[in-house]
Amino acid sequence: MTTTPRIDFDLKPSAQPLSATEREAVLADPGFGRHFTDHMVTIRWTEGRGWHDAQLEPYASLSLDPANATLHYAQTIFEGLKAYRQADGSVATFRPEANARRFQNSARRLAMPELPVEAFVEACDILVRQDRDWVPSKSEQSLYLRPFMFATEVGLGVRPAGEYLFVIIASPAGAYFPRGVKPVSVWLSQEYVRAAPGGMGEAKTGGNYAASLVAQKEAAAQGCDQVVYLDALERRWIEEMGGMNLYFVYGSGRDARIVTPELTGTLLPGITRDSLLSIAEDLGCSTEEGRISADDWRRGNEDGTLTEVFACGTAAVITPVGQAKSADGSWTVGDGEPGEVTMKLRERLLALQTGRAEDPHGWMHRID
Repeated sequence: MTTTPRIDFDLKPSAQPLSATEREAVLADPGFGRHFTDHMVTIRWTEGRGWHDAQLEPYASLSLDPANATLHYAQTIFEGLKAYRQADGSVATFRPEANARRFQNSARRLAMPELPVEAFVEACDILVRQDRDWVPSKSEQSLYLRPFMFATEVGLGVRPAGEYLFVIIASPAGAYFPRGVKPVSVWLSQEYVRAAPGGMGEAKTGGNYAASLVAQKEAAAQGCDQVVYLDALERRWIEEMGGMNLYFVYGSGRDARIVTPELTGTLLPGITRDSLLSIAEDLGCSTEEGRISADDWRRGNEDGTLTEVFACGTAAVITPVGQAKSADGSWTVGDGEPGEVTMKLRERLLALQTGRAEDPHGWMHRID
């Protein structure tokens, strides 16, 4: 049995971090992805040498050669996870090992080196520990971590690069719904698809998001907030909403049956999605991973059997869906307002993440 050599980090904290007064001004209204903490973590990988030069360093710009392989052939992957201020004032991240494993899966799909899970988690810990004063304490606020990796080799040959850079940056995130949880309207796109069988759908790579932008513009032109993708083969089966997984609720209360599209290789295996399957069962609801067609969705809302629909992801946690629209017509989900099961799941997950509720699954990773 072979073991992965330990990656040691060199700590080089900034001599000029943002002042406490300036930092608090940012935390008063952080928004999302607009401000960044004082530091970042970087690790390099070189063919024949492996992972090396791991360090915490001041947040700074990156210098790229015009012939950088990523700029031409898009060998780049990323993750998103959050650190939460706990009820006792400590800080914890939510399921970082799951993000680390998904990062490895994405790397494998794009022929990139796989960062060991332990190194991924330690890199997150080091950054959060150094910049823990950036973790907000207000309700539903958090510190968003963005690990990413891209090819750094210079050259225009079409092949896997021989050099890569792994980076983690952090950004304080405000409440996704600062004025209360509001349902979104969605457009079911029949012209554009997110991913096809055998493609990169289950990898978290920038190309998938670039391909989604024109579909999102189409949704906006139809007066909708978000786009929902159908499968590439039949343009029939529901897959994802933008960058989020979808859930469908049949019935109500403890008799509710909660269904999410099954993972087929074309959907991103969301960590929030996976967590909600367990939380729903904790609340006594039955869960199922299956196939739901656009016609199933419309008919279920028309006859009342389908009572709620919501999307889930790291940024928003849970987003209710109130209206759906397609080229074949439009319909309302339930009464158009956030459903009882949706909100109960959202509150339970947020309470667990912020230390206000028991963590029976051991998902919270405390950072000393």
